[in-house]
Amino acid sequence: MELNAKINDDQKVGKIHSGLSFRLSARTSERIAFAMLSLAALTVASFVVIILAYIVSNGYSAISIEFLTEMPRRMMTQGGIYPAIVGTLALIAGSMSVALPVGIMVAIYLNEYAGETRMTWLIEMAINNLAGTPSVVFGLFGLAMFVKYFGFGPSILSASLTLSLLILPVIIRSSQEALITVPKEYRESSLALGISKWQTIRHVVLPAAIPGIVTGSILSIGRVAGETAPILLTGAAYYLPRLPDSIYSQFMALPYHLFVLATAGTNIAKTRPLQYGTALVLLMIVLGLNLIAVLIRRHYRQKLKI
Repeated sequence: MELNAKINDDQKVGKIHSGLSFRLSARTSERIAFAMLSLAALTVASFVVIILAYIVSNGYSAISIEFLTEMPRRMMTQGGIYPAIVGTLALIAGSMSVALPVGIMVAIYLNEYAGETRMTWLIEMAINNLAGTPSVVFGLFGLAMFVKYFGFGPSILSASLTLSLLILPVIIRSSQEALITVPKEYRESSLALGISKWQTIRHVVLPAAIPGIVTGSILSIGRVAGETAPILLTGAAYYLPRLPDSIYSQFMALPYHLFVLATAGTNIAKTRPLQYGTALVLLMIVLGLNLIAVLIRRHYRQKLKI
């Protein structure tokens, strides 16, 4: 009763520092809050639409079969971006194949097995610090560790391993959040039937957490596809009009190709349509892969009836 009375008093009279008073009903407060929240959401959506419209309007004229399937010519002022598309897809596949299983296993350990110990606290702190580390630092680490110490050289392998470290915190955190959302009743019911803890995690908890894990994967794909600094130091080539022979080969990648065209070319103005075309292709690849991941997540949500 006292709490209701206090709420009613607050709704009836609001005082401002000038000494004046005004009435603000609960319905009005709700409408104002809803309007502000809607405005914030629309602002974010508007920026995305504006960016997409700007890139599409400037880059669609460069898109053609030759642009997507041919090698670059005349120091990238002519020809296509086929090696850069292949290199970007190879980086996404390589980094995700390493980071996704490792990240999920770390999340399972932290959420299902590890208690509140000093070691757990250290691991959590390491993950947090890893998430806040600038990408160029990851590039320097990859150069020292994978390129030189392990002797992989500037290659797809070195760049993929470096990018896998970069996205590892995102996958771990999203997987942890996904595991936390699985109801405890699932675990308790499974254990009550005499099933071991690992079998419970593998056959009950993990399938129920897949939609959340896929969400983290979507964010990671976008990060891998758009990073330039780490691959600049670990394997991306300035101009390489051929496809990589193996994971130990250098490669071209769309973000680095776009960076070179826009900043280091001798005919920057002449290559402007190619720059926007490259950016448009990069966006289409990221959106396409994200769409596939969203469809996978929706499939599992419908299957689990979440």
